[in-house]
Amino acid sequence: MVIAIDGPAGSGKSSTAKAVAAALGIVHLDTGAMYRAVTLKALREGLALTDEKGLAALMKRTRISFTGSPPDTRVWLDKEDVTGAVRSDEVTRHVSDYCQPMVVRRALVEMQRKIGRAQSCVCEGRDIGTVVFPDAELKFFMTASVSERARRRQKDFRLQGVEKTLAELEAEIAARDEKDSTRANSPLKRAADAEDVDTTAMTLEGQIEYIVNKARPLAGRAQAG
Repeated sequence: MVIAIDGPAGSGKSSTAKAVAAALGIVHLDTGAMYRAVTLKALREGLALTDEKGLAALMKRTRISFTGSPPDTRVWLDKEDVTGAVRSDEVTRHVSDYCQPMVVRRALVEMQRKIGRAQSCVCEGRDIGTVVFPDAELKFFMTASVSERARRRQKDFRLQGVEKTLAELEAEIAARDEKDSTRANSPLKRAADAEDVDTTAMTLEGQIEYIVNKARPLAGRAQAG
């Protein structure tokens, strides 16, 4: 069973996906962390977005994996634990750009599908229900107002010791939405058969409970099968 959760930055999909996976006892496939890991490696090596050959070579020698289970899942880039590094402000500012090259997307999509074929998982991102797992048993498209998403992002940054105003974050989020929705390769888009979930006025607990209640009967049948 695959549960696909899509939506823009700050809509709550990542935190919800982790908790849903923990509640159902299945894998959390963090595709965003995978793109962030590639972005981190490309930035470290000084690779430009236009360097297709360089990015292709990078993908061939890149291995991304996960260990542990929510809330203690660790992200590994080759043999390095980059769980914290992939959430840095620098990576956050550049990840949308490094998501775009097809050589990157093709390699990571194949990695993701391989994991999804092997085991039940919760997967979140921006094209999970439309591109990565179009046949997922459950699909959700999570949204929230820009102001609420900025408030959430500010709280996350403060935990990292980074201070940004709500106005700055609202501008960054709006720009990110525009970039993600209009990119040529696998843009942010709601799948026709995805259920809309507006999280603006929902608590994290409410988001988790809503999806778990929808998924539990299917999870039980998957385990029985």
